[in-house]
Amino acid sequence: MKTEIFSSLKVMHGVAVRSALSIAVSITVATSFAAAPAEALAKTATTTKSVKKSTAKAVKPTARVAKTSLKAPKLAKAAKVAADDDDDAPRASKRRTRYHMDSHSRRVTVHAVAYQPRATSLGQAFGLHDMPDSLALRSSVAYVVDQNTSETLFDKNSRAVVPIASITKLMTAMVTLDSHLPLTDEIAVTDEDRDYEKFTGSRLAVGSVLNREDMLHIALMASENRAAAALSRYYPGGRPAFIAAMNAKAKSLGMTDTHFENSTGLTSLNVSSALSLVKMVNAAYQYPLIRKFSTDRSYEVNTGKRNLAYNSTNALVRNQSWNIGLQKTGFINEAGECLVMQAIVNGRPVIMVLLDSYGKYSRFADAGRLRSYLDTLGEPHIMSADMGGSANP
Repeated sequence: MKTEIFSSLKVMHGVAVRSALSIAVSITVATSFAAAPAEALAKTATTTKSVKKSTAKAVKPTARVAKTSLKAPKLAKAAKVAADDDDDAPRASKRRTRYHMDSHSRRVTVHAVAYQPRATSLGQAFGLHDMPDSLALRSSVAYVVDQNTSETLFDKNSRAVVPIASITKLMTAMVTLDSHLPLTDEIAVTDEDRDYEKFTGSRLAVGSVLNREDMLHIALMASENRAAAALSRYYPGGRPAFIAAMNAKAKSLGMTDTHFENSTGLTSLNVSSALSLVKMVNAAYQYPLIRKFSTDRSYEVNTGKRNLAYNSTNALVRNQSWNIGLQKTGFINEAGECLVMQAIVNGRPVIMVLLDSYGKYSRFADAGRLRSYLDTLGEPHIMSADMGGSANP
């Protein structure tokens, strides 16, 4: 009986600690947004690191006590439940393991799914989701232009500068191809390609070896983060030179609202606006390999250790009612769900940008709403909270 009570108290203590830390993070982030919007992006990484250290200190006493009782699940593994950037894992819940003793004093494992509130994106923190629109979109930023004429067909907060997550990989692909390095060169994944900021996982294990073309393929189609990281490391001059080339390319394209800090998008410091991303999508569309790789439905690679089958992160490429010429998805908590596409709608080539969408499938539903709107388009629809100005987090 004492063991059962102690185990229950230990679980309650763990929940209390995690809840307190979650509230502390929310208050800290919200305060930094209100006090210094211009510095919010730079402070996000610092806040995250400090909270991780606090979490480690808070956990240690519990871990020591556990030795005298039942073995508790490893908290280190719980801290690394974050999956790949664009995978199909739920965003708001995680699997939790609990233990109790049955009537025969045997340990019984009980699995439960605990709900966790979704983290607030920067767009939400700055009120971009409060801007209504006639289509009731769940994306705080939506921008559609005619690819041939650059005519604006739909505009919602197109000037807002927000994190863009794995949309970044379109620039990664362009810089890689601009280098004219042999696509047949083999590239090995190392510890340097791990994600030490978001601690996301990857199916591409350290020690895997692929050629540059396969790395580019799965980075674009399946948003494979370690592939994008490895591509930047094998650039002449290394990763710093690659990032410099990304920012130089953005400047040459007139992407004045854009800045890159890494090649994967796993940082809130990779930012841009929908106005600038239209330019990037249009530039990427000029590369046949980017069009092909980004719109493939599936692809299999051999890493030297095993075969890996990848699928597209964009459900719309498997929908025959869509005619998509290029696409890229993205997600991190600060960016929300993101999607950019070149597609033929009602016989007209258009570029769509959807950023900071709330809900796992909402970006795809928003794309469908925009397509339906374009099918019956009358006058261009302009709905922007920042007309004449910009919201720069």
